[in-house]
Amino acid sequence: MMNNLLSIYETLFAHYGNLNWWPAKTSYEVIVGAILTQNTNWNNVEKAIANFGDDITPEFVMNAGFDELASIIRPAGFFNQKTGYLKAVTTWFSDYSYDVSTVQGISPDILRNELLSVKGIGPETADSVLLYAFDFPTFVVDAYTLRLCKRFSIDAGDKYADVKSFFENNLPKNTELYNNFHACIVINAKEHCRKNNPLCVDCPLSAECNKYGV
Repeated sequence: MMNNLLSIYETLFAHYGNLNWWPAKTSYEVIVGAILTQNTNWNNVEKAIANFGDDITPEFVMNAGFDELASIIRPAGFFNQKTGYLKAVTTWFSDYSYDVSTVQGISPDILRNELLSVKGIGPETADSVLLYAFDFPTFVVDAYTLRLCKRFSIDAGDKYADVKSFFENNLPKNTELYNNFHACIVINAKEHCRKNNPLCVDCPLSAECNKYGV
């Protein structure tokens, strides 16, 4: 199966190249983006992030009033809920003195369990933070990943933990690979492999896809 997954990635990479995800200036901005992108699209996240100006720092979020922070992130939707989540994850980061290298010195398994205990952080958000903010080789699973598995008859299971394990066990453990593979899956799903009425023409994966022509 490793050859099959690698073949899919290599095909996507040949078409899209290195997508340079996650678009952020700092690791903390990635953390903020991972919270804000829940249940919304990236355009709304960008608007919310722009509202921070130069103040997208853990110190600002910790010290900002609840209503002030909620107003800033309003474009991302669910702003009261997400304000609480941002406060919670920033409190977690404060345990490491907001220092990226200190976090990177901790076992990713320990960090993942810590993150999963933070209000508002589920498996996908935790893995996004670990991969994109701190460069740990942990594969991010989302609806696009599940769609890819279904359309290529990849028997990875249907639970998050099973799919994550499947990809990590059948790919080299490499941060750059996990990063760009997930990015390519997302971009290809948005451009071609849509949930309904997929645009199979010109899709780089159409030749092997079970959905092609259906």
